[in-house]
Amino acid sequence: MTRQTVVIALGGNALIGKGQKGTFSEQLRNVERTAAEIAKIIAAGHRVVITHGNGPQVGALLLQQEAGKRQVPSHPMYACGAMSQGLIGFMLQQALRQASGKKVVTLVTQVLVDKKDPAFRHPTKFVGPFYMKQQKGMVWDSGRGYRKVVPSPYPKAIIEADAVRALIRAGVVVIASGGGGIPVERRNGRLFGIDAVIDKDFAGEKLAEVVKADTFLILTAVPEVCLNYGKTGQKAIRKIKVALARNYLREGQFPPGSMGPKIDAAARFLEKGGKRVVITSPERAWNGFRGKAGTEMTP
Repeated sequence: MTRQTVVIALGGNALIGKGQKGTFSEQLRNVERTAAEIAKIIAAGHRVVITHGNGPQVGALLLQQEAGKRQVPSHPMYACGAMSQGLIGFMLQQALRQASGKKVVTLVTQVLVDKKDPAFRHPTKFVGPFYMKQQKGMVWDSGRGYRKVVPSPYPKAIIEADAVRALIRAGVVVIASGGGGIPVERRNGRLFGIDAVIDKDFAGEKLAEVVKADTFLILTAVPEVCLNYGKTGQKAIRKIKVALARNYLREGQFPPGSMGPKIDAAARFLEKGGKRVVITSPERAWNGFRGKAGTEMTP
């Protein structure tokens, strides 16, 4: 296989396993297992860029902000996103350097969004703690209490794209756009943080696009994409063309809250010139990259 640029998107399960509390030691052990798989791709001579989710971690940070607001000043949600990039990046950086022997850099990454995006008129993303009394900007969440909802706009550009590309050229393994990136808007020539959550799959696709990746590897909770998932007649998909994947997406085979954004992001990457996307679980990353596991989508 010729040398490739590979963008790897880690889902939350790569950090916190089912039934775990999400302690630092638990997360580090999980990251080390995933890093061992990614190190095989690096050892084969490929250029690797990693992005990751941050839902549980930023949720914990928001709870800490709420609990400690009488003792110390609280920070806005987008600042908590930056904190989570540092926290998760540190774990990945340590584990990957140990597993691969390569230089690894975590880049605190800002992602540009458009304040005119329709998502700002219809916030849908639940964040932070639950409350029993409704407060401004909160809605009832699945019988568990009121929660803040924020917009989930589409990523327009990665502000640090040039830095990511420069690090790749220097032979560095790069961790970027964690948690979908820190959402920022441009006003009067300056960038300002904004409380929103960028979908990590779309942010990963944008990252793969700007570094001209050959392969976009999405690591998630399942070993492959399935039709009729969780129902009678469930069937795994090993290979699929983007047009057929789009058809299944329109038919509702891939729900918005789970596989839908991954299929959409994969299709966008291929429609913009990408060569292939592989969706599989973290423990199958190396075999998925080699075409021996997971679901492969091509143009």
